[in-house]
Amino acid sequence: MSELQLTDVRKSYGGLEVIKGVDLDIKSGEFVVFVGPSGCGKSTLLRMIAGLEEITSGDLTIDDLRMNDVDPSRRGIAMVFQSYALYPHMTVRENMGFALRFAGVPKPEIEKRVTEAANILELGALLDRKPKQLSGGQRQRVAIGRAIVRHPKIFLFDEPLSNLDAELRVHMRIEIARLHKQLAATIVYVTHDQVEAMTLADKIVVLRAGVVEQIGSPLELYDDPANLFVAGFIGSPKMNFLKGVIENAHEQLHVRLPDYGEATIPVSLAGAVPGTTVTIGIRPEHFNEQGPASLDLTVDMLEHLGGETFAYARHGNGEVVVIETKNGRGLKSGDSIVARFDPACALVFDESGKRLR
Repeated sequence: MSELQLTDVRKSYGGLEVIKGVDLDIKSGEFVVFVGPSGCGKSTLLRMIAGLEEITSGDLTIDDLRMNDVDPSRRGIAMVFQSYALYPHMTVRENMGFALRFAGVPKPEIEKRVTEAANILELGALLDRKPKQLSGGQRQRVAIGRAIVRHPKIFLFDEPLSNLDAELRVHMRIEIARLHKQLAATIVYVTHDQVEAMTLADKIVVLRAGVVEQIGSPLELYDDPANLFVAGFIGSPKMNFLKGVIENAHEQLHVRLPDYGEATIPVSLAGAVPGTTVTIGIRPEHFNEQGPASLDLTVDMLEHLGGETFAYARHGNGEVVVIETKNGRGLKSGDSIVARFDPACALVFDESGKRLR
């Protein structure tokens, strides 16, 4: 497999810059996921790698060879789109081998590659069927097989699971993870679904408005987000954010939470200035019965998931706080609760959204 590097890559449409200086190194065999909200530029960036969009400035290299002006067909890249785009009149075998026939690959070699890909994707029994006879997941596997037979240097996936139902998405995530392990392939994958990103990626690139907010492994981004945006985007249910003010009492810094009955949370921050407005971030699973910090809340609703329950609660008319609880079966809407947590688990962000440490 191959390495890919982006150096200060930018994309503009007239006077509108949509990709704003992306630097990224992708190692051979890595599974890298671009994630972010709609309109953040992730699909545009993927299409620039594929050669379907021109690079306005900066450099794209594959195995140290500059690819900016290389035709898409010569980049050694195969792309799997959101739409399966299968030919309805062709069988699975014919769909998978079409690009090779078009390229003039000998028939025995085409048959060999199609058979190999079908075995990898468990499509052997379906090779003589047409797309209308297949389920959504099977069609997506055919689309992936069409990419595999080309023996590409790099696979590009553009939201390939978004047309599938929830259960099938989970199954196909497992299939793609297994495929990556089996092929040891370099994969660049685009999704707006952060759960998909967390479960598939070796490395996640979080994008917002054409800017890379943070790059890291799934757990690095989850445990140590660089800013408020990443903290809120990575994790499901999302992190709770509580508005507060830094105060100094008895030589101890703490954050006072006016919207939560003047509750206070002790913090340890270098260079913190009393009177500064901040945001406290606490994940739902960090609430526990023994934590020294606490919030007095009233339960709005409960989400029972069997082994765990998420309580949606608030103080007065304040923002909803999501709490993961193991004893949620004993709760009901309207109950008053004391939500405890360890202040060491709380993250602090300044007014600009930057993480304070």
